[in-house]
Amino acid sequence: MLRPSVLIDPGEVDFSAIRAQGAGGQNVNKVSSAVHLRYDIHASSLPSDVKERLLALRDGRITQEGVFVLKAQQHRTQEMNRADALARLQAVVDSVAVAPRVRRATRPTYGSKQRRLEGKSQRSQIKSLRGPVRD
Repeated sequence: MLRPSVLIDPGEVDFSAIRAQGAGGQNVNKVSSAVHLRYDIHASSLPSDVKERLLALRDGRITQEGVFVLKAQQHRTQEMNRADALARLQAVVDSVAVAPRVRRATRPTYGSKQRRLEGKSQRSQIKSLRGPVRD
């Protein structure tokens, strides 16, 4: 199934450069190559139904104020981390872009009920034969 694309306006995304964590040699303490992405869901140009589903996600990256915060530090350059953060944000938005299908309750058919009961009676008969032998 083809998903409708809801594109994120890069002007609505706020980036800030920070120092990356972990090992990296002498350069890691000098260069701010990691990126913090902040995306205000309420102030965004996303459709309202997508905003609701995005805010309803149980994701620790969404604050109580409705700001999506993402940290990207996978790559060595700030530009690549920025592109990675945008791609990850787009993936989250794409995951809620399609409305979930409404589940409609159905009833089991007569044949499926009969097959279930037949299986239960066969199992019951097998178990009853496991007891002590009677004279």
